[in-house]
Parts: sequence; structure tokens; C-alpha cells
Amino acid sequence: MTLAHRGPYNESVRKRLIATIVTLASLMAFAAHAAEPRVVLERYLARATATPLRDLTLDVDLILFSPDGRAPYATGSQLITLRMPDRQRVEQVIDGRTEVRLTVGDKSWRRGPDGKIETLPPQRSQSIVLAVPVHRKVDEILAEWRALGVRDTRSHESRQGGRPVTVIGAMAGERDRPAAWLDPEYGVVRFVGRDGTEAGNIFTDVTFSDHRPLLGQLFFPYRQEIFRSGRLLLRVLVRAVKVNTSPADSLFDPASLRAPR
Repeated sequence: MTLAHRGPYNESVRKRLIATIVTLASLMAFAAHAAEPRVVLERYLARATATPLRDLTLDVDLILFSPDGRAPYATGSQLITLRMPDRQRVEQVIDGRTEVRLTVGDKSWRRGPDGKIETLPPQRSQSIVLAVPVHRKVDEILAEWRALGVRDTRSHESRQGGRPVTVIGAMAGERDRPAAWLDPEYGVVRFVGRDGTEAGNIFTDVTFSDHRPLLGQLFFPYRQEIFRSGRLLLRVLVRAVKVNTSPADSLFDPASLRAPR
């Protein structure tokens, strides 16, 4: 912009213009910094790792929905024991049928209602680990997210449940993209991942809500819903949470699956 002369009016306009440019530049720099995935995730993990959380025991109710996602067709319960960062035991009863699933690192096993034991494919991004990613490094988490299709070079600011979040994996206006919605206090409140199948890419959408204080600065979601291709598959309602109970090593031993406890 060129001004003919520096009279009082034009000088005032010039100062306002400069102030506006400086303000916009500052806002743009702040927005870019706030939306940087690594910075936002590091900030949250700093809060999480400052909390002495070693293990969790959850008592939950399950509601399974029909394939169209419209009506429940089965109910059940789970007793979940999780030792951070990568050991998990799930004892599940659905319509009177019992099964046990065990995960240690990147290996998983299942004892079905018939007592048979099978090895399962590696299970990335277990929902509880998503909700409370303590004792984990930024690079490790971002690598897992990338494996599920999340583009960790893209992000924008949005709102989820009335709270500000950083959406990692998508730009504003992009939909149906794998992404993680990260709340600065609650952590991951929504995660959309892509699973490759013979039929093509399928999207699994996990939402976390009803967050309540857990330990220190950590919160835990007492409600979780899982959608697949836009249809509700599972609703999880937490009845009780216990922290740092020091579960026995034997719970996470694959040999424990050979006979009921």
C-alpha cells in the first residue's frame, strides 16, 4: 500500500495497518505452534508421565449392537487388568459365554468359550492405551498412529464436546480421514483409524467421553463407543476403576490361559 503523504490521517492509518499486520502474524505463528502435532502430544505426555500410574483394573458393562448399528443385540461385562505400558488381560462374559484375552507387548492370545487357545494378530492402539498413553514416547505413539493411516504432518484446531482439541491427521474441512483428536487435559477423545482389508479400507472410529479424575492430573473416560464404517458396534460403560493395585505377574503369563483361574 502506498500513501501520498504523511499527514495526520495517513499516519494514523499507517500505524493501524502495521499493528494489524503484526497482530495477524502473531496469531498465525501461535496457531501454527499450537497445532504442531509433536508439540501438543509432548505437552500432554509431560502431564501423563508426571503421574505415578503403574496399573489399572476396570469393571465395565458392554452393549453390543446389530450390524446396522441401530439396536442392541447382546450385553456383557469385562474385568480388564492393565499394567503399563503394554500388558493387558481381559476377562469377558457375553450372554453367559466366557473368554479371556491376553496381550503382552505385540503378542496376543485368546481362550474362547470352548477352552481352545489361539494366537491373535498384533493388536495396535488398544483403546485403554489410547485413552491413557502413559510410559510411552512421542515417536512410538506417532509411529503407531501412522500405521493406522494418521498423517502426523497435518493438524488443525477444533472442538469436541465443547472443548478445544487439536486434530492430528487432517486439515480443517477434511473428513473421513484417519485422525486423533487430542484434548490438552483429557488426552485422546476420539480416534479414527484405517484398517486395510481385502474389501478395501475400513474406518474404525473410537470416541471417549464422561471423563473423570483418575490420578494426579490424569482423567479417565467412563464411556467409550466404537463405530465401524459409521455404524455403532460397541458401547462400553465403566462401573469402577482401581489404580496401582500391583496385579500378580501370573495374570499376564500366557500359561495362565490353559486353565480357568
